[in-house]
Amino acid sequence: MTATAAGVGSGADPIRVLIVDDDVRVAQNHCELVDSMRGFEAVARAHTAGEALAAVRRHRPDLVLLDLFLPDASGMEVLKELRGPRAEAKEGLVDVLVITALRNVEHVRAALHNGAVYYLLKPFPLASLREQLERYAAAQKKLDRMGGDATQNDVDSLLGLLRPQSGGAVLPKGLTAATADLVAEALRVAGADLSASEVSERTGVARVTARRYLEHHCAEGRADLELRYGQAGRPEHRYRWRG
Repeated sequence: MTATAAGVGSGADPIRVLIVDDDVRVAQNHCELVDSMRGFEAVARAHTAGEALAAVRRHRPDLVLLDLFLPDASGMEVLKELRGPRAEAKEGLVDVLVITALRNVEHVRAALHNGAVYYLLKPFPLASLREQLERYAAAQKKLDRMGGDATQNDVDSLLGLLRPQSGGAVLPKGLTAATADLVAEALRVAGADLSASEVSERTGVARVTARRYLEHHCAEGRADLELRYGQAGRPEHRYRWRG
């Protein structure tokens, strides 16, 4: 991963995203989703491999949402160009999130081998893409906080954010495992109690959403709630990860 999205969601420069898809409607939907998320900005759309490479050179995005089925060349060739030694030598690497209907295992293997941060299979609800972008932003923030040297726990946590394990307990209606993991990670690494607003800033999810997940973790016994009373007499809800 690159480390160009420092301080996402805290008033710093947003993560700049290029959307590449041969379907104009799909590209527009993904563009609108990206622009709706705090800490993200859709800088351009491209519908061919040639347009994609030109847009990268022009806009210097942090992240490319890349379809592998393009009319003039394979998206895999675009991925290799963006993640290869020539790109690193010229203007630096760009992160790539592959979004495609190609399910062949060899495509998955090749994409990951060539540096894709994730492989998202079409069709999927837009919420799945939103969750993966939230994970990407959280991973960028974790990289910023890690400093000069990483521990094995740091690396495991980082990879867990980007490529979560499937399965696990069934969540209440309206909650997703990806966002639950994000909120849990924010509490774990804080080492102190946090408010819903502070968790919102660290994860990029809305404050109301953060509070729902915090309450869920408390109900499951993974986090503790403390009411802190200020001068106005109104309690502030503070949450701390157990263990």
